[in-house]
Amino acid sequence: MPALQVVLGLLVAVAILSMLARRLRLPYPIVLVLGGLGLGFIPHIPRVELAPQVVFLIFLPPLLFEAAWSTSFRDFRANLRSISLLALGLVAFTTVGVAAVAHTIIPGLGWPTAFVLGAVVSPTDAVAATAIMQRLGAPRPVETIVDGESLLNDASGLVLYRYAVAAATAGGFVLWQAGLQFLLTAVGGVAMGLAVGWLLAQVQLRIDDSLIEITLSFLAAYGAYLAADELRLSGVLAVVAAGLYVGRRSPQLLSPNTRLQGIAVWNMAVFVLNGLAFILIGLQLPSTLQGLNGRPVLDLVAVCVAVALAVIVIRIIWTFPGAYLPFLFPRVRRRERLPPWQNVSVTAWSGMRGVVSLAAALAVPAIPGTALLSGRDLVILLTFSVILVTLVLQGLSLPLLMRVLGLTGDGSDRHEEKVARLRSIAAAEARLEEVAGEGWADQAQLAYLQGYYRKRRLGVETRFGILRHEHDPNGHSHPDGADHLADHQRREESMRRLRLEMIAAERGELVRLRDAGAIGDDVLHRVERDLDLEQLHLGEAPG
Repeated sequence: MPALQVVLGLLVAVAILSMLARRLRLPYPIVLVLGGLGLGFIPHIPRVELAPQVVFLIFLPPLLFEAAWSTSFRDFRANLRSISLLALGLVAFTTVGVAAVAHTIIPGLGWPTAFVLGAVVSPTDAVAATAIMQRLGAPRPVETIVDGESLLNDASGLVLYRYAVAAATAGGFVLWQAGLQFLLTAVGGVAMGLAVGWLLAQVQLRIDDSLIEITLSFLAAYGAYLAADELRLSGVLAVVAAGLYVGRRSPQLLSPNTRLQGIAVWNMAVFVLNGLAFILIGLQLPSTLQGLNGRPVLDLVAVCVAVALAVIVIRIIWTFPGAYLPFLFPRVRRRERLPPWQNVSVTAWSGMRGVVSLAAALAVPAIPGTALLSGRDLVILLTFSVILVTLVLQGLSLPLLMRVLGLTGDGSDRHEEKVARLRSIAAAEARLEEVAGEGWADQAQLAYLQGYYRKRRLGVETRFGILRHEHDPNGHSHPDGADHLADHQRREESMRRLRLEMIAAERGELVRLRDAGAIGDDVLHRVERDLDLEQLHLGEAPG
């Protein structure tokens, strides 16, 4: 079957399975993996091989860039210690622990291959974690830590994977050299990502074409990855750094039209790439099993279950001490609050694996005369089992765990949105008073806008549960301004100018709140979207 027909068929399957996931109220990565698994066993279905380079060069950069762009930098920085312990410490701990378990329970599996397996399954999946956490409405610190961990641990996991493969094929490596190389790789990757992000920002500041700017954002994701990879730096960290930088600067860089169009285009691209990635995971099992025909089925099932459970248990063993032992140090106690054990429990149970692990397993070289030649198919099967068990078991049981623990959203996101909306309205009202003193605005239009912002404030207060009985000081409903806005072009332009002045004041206040740490980037983007829609309705102007 031609490749185009296969891709179109996969897209149809992604759409149908995603609709099924919505109907069943399940996270779509779980349904897509199970759906792909079922499709793979249907006779005469074309076999689709997931090439590692497709994941690393096509899927990974845009998915990581979008996830980083939408991440709140304030929350990411505030939880950096916890994120680093998981993204670095837990990855190494998982690699060693899984290697020990696999070497012990699988006859004939040497240490080199066991370490390759441990490195392959060590990183969690950014896509699965984000999709499931957002659906559950998890507490904000938990969501930030799990998302941040999955953004960074691909880099540490892939570096360990590279050295594990080198040890298996070349006979070993020097530990201190590997550690130094990892440090240089990480720092260099971040520097490369910031350079690409800065370059993109400079270009976007100098052009005003939404289609070109959106295209450049995709090119930045791929460019950061490829440039870092070419220099043997961390492509993952380069993409994450570029995404965080550009997301932070987006209020100043992009016009309202570009932001709105960009969000729509990126959402569509991420949905398609996510869908294809997870359904392709499920389709890999049949071809993987063909390379293991000589092994007893029950033995394979037992080994798969044991390794998957080892991955889950190792994460739990690491997460609780990692969360609480740092509080033995006075400096940590002064700067941070002790996390509730319920939050730590959910974090410990949120170790879903995904497409990066499978791509790394498929990339294991089958070099004659090395330990990996005979163990490659087993590594791929065990990786698939870890992905399947963690996605299905942990993904489906997370809602139950949160209900049992009585854990819901902490309300901080809602509170920040309330603050952002009320403060931006106050900024617009303050600017309105300044304009009234400047003498160029029509008094009827000023009165209309004063009533408009009073009405908006009342709407926000009502929405967020601030009950107040407040009436128009004139004793009647707010004027709609229709009688005051004649068709004369000058008056229409005057009102447009007034509205744009107010929107600029609101947007400026949002950025100040974000920069001061009062709200996160995610809240800023949410409120800013309403301002962008209002500005486009008026006719876009720079600023």
